[in-house]
Amino acid sequence: MQEILNIAAYKFVAIDDSPVLREDLRERAQALGLMGTILLAPEGINLFLAGLPDAVRSFVAGLRADARFADLETKESWSAAQPFRRMLVKLKREIIRMDHPAIQPAAGRAPGVDAPTLKRWLDQGHDDEGREIALLDTRNDFEVDEGSFDGAIDWRITKFTEFPPALKAHRADFAGKTVVSFCTGGIRCEKAAILMREEGIENVLQLEGGILKYFEEVGGAHYHGDCFVFDGRRALAPDLSARAADASARASEDVGLSSGLKK
Repeated sequence: MQEILNIAAYKFVAIDDSPVLREDLRERAQALGLMGTILLAPEGINLFLAGLPDAVRSFVAGLRADARFADLETKESWSAAQPFRRMLVKLKREIIRMDHPAIQPAAGRAPGVDAPTLKRWLDQGHDDEGREIALLDTRNDFEVDEGSFDGAIDWRITKFTEFPPALKAHRADFAGKTVVSFCTGGIRCEKAAILMREEGIENVLQLEGGILKYFEEVGGAHYHGDCFVFDGRRALAPDLSARAADASARASEDVGLSSGLKK
């Protein structure tokens, strides 16, 4: 029986009390027996937590009591065992590193497309205006190798800071198309979509909630393989079940978090 609730969530919002908030969140998470990682930066919060369902939901309810996080949305999945080894709350310059200071997601989001609408567009072969869909995978190469959308564009980047120069080299490829950026849980594709709009690319959308929300709402239609995740489960199938993970998979938790790769 799968009894461990796993959640992923992020929000771009101004945070000016990170050291105090760090201690508060760490104490509350530890008191509830949760494990995982929370990243805090001036631009927002990014979190990945796992524990007993009531404990996880109590933590989220407490977080939403803070007006800054009142509309925080979570992606849920289940596992038979705890996929994290410890509880960490880290302070970062960015909750997902792009090294592009002009990008300020808290100042305004790029338009998004929800999972059912994207599936319908892919079913019919174009968007509602008749434009070709260009699916842009904003994740790192080893994540893409685990699985991606059929026909998605993959620039084989090894870290997210490589995305801006890759975009400059390929921006002409998107002329006349509707570009849908996607990633694991939404955070990278949101920054990517904002950058693309700033670069003058028209008709850019982000996949709301990323691959995990797509799996949750419509399953694996138009997707091949699994979705890489940075915890002991290693990858999730389109039904959000965990693939068999070996002991070394837990090490990827530390690698991914230190690189700011998750979501």
